[in-house]
Amino acid sequence: MRVVAGSAGGLALAVPKTDLRPTMDRVRGAIFSSLGELIVGARVLDLFAGTGALGIEALSRGAANVVFVENDHRAVAVIEKNLAHTRLTGAVHPLDVFSYLDRLAAPESFGIIFADPPYAKAPGERDFAPELLSSTNLQRALKPDGIFVLEHLPNTALPLSDGWEAIRDKRYGATAVAFLRRANV
Repeated sequence: MRVVAGSAGGLALAVPKTDLRPTMDRVRGAIFSSLGELIVGARVLDLFAGTGALGIEALSRGAANVVFVENDHRAVAVIEKNLAHTRLTGAVHPLDVFSYLDRLAAPESFGIIFADPPYAKAPGERDFAPELLSSTNLQRALKPDGIFVLEHLPNTALPLSDGWEAIRDKRYGATAVAFLRRANV
């Protein structure tokens, strides 16, 4: 796994020895190609940050700053290692995503929010996508013209409430990526 483009383009990123499912280079490249110049100067929130690959890619491509939120202490250590290796800086919060959104995310403070939550692959497993989509604190943290990029299982309909509008939802193998905006803005 590596940084695809920008100031840290080509640098390898470490991956923790956990059950994390990092966003593949090709998918990251497609996400950032779709975002284009929106990333330059943006304030970014990387939820379920894992290796930090999405946030680091954003910094490498000119984001003003990135806040990484990850609950797994091994992944937090890898994010910090990857930031040091790429010589990029970001704020790393070792917290549950919903705790961060409830307590620390200021209203309308992020132009782009990434979320790559664990997938619910079997009945009874926690499905984070509906929780994120129903989070008023997530919506509140996104600027009115901001973009929420949500990775999810393909062939699974996202439960979009009145609060979200999908601009794009594309499949990349075993991953689908939805680009969402706040509705009625």
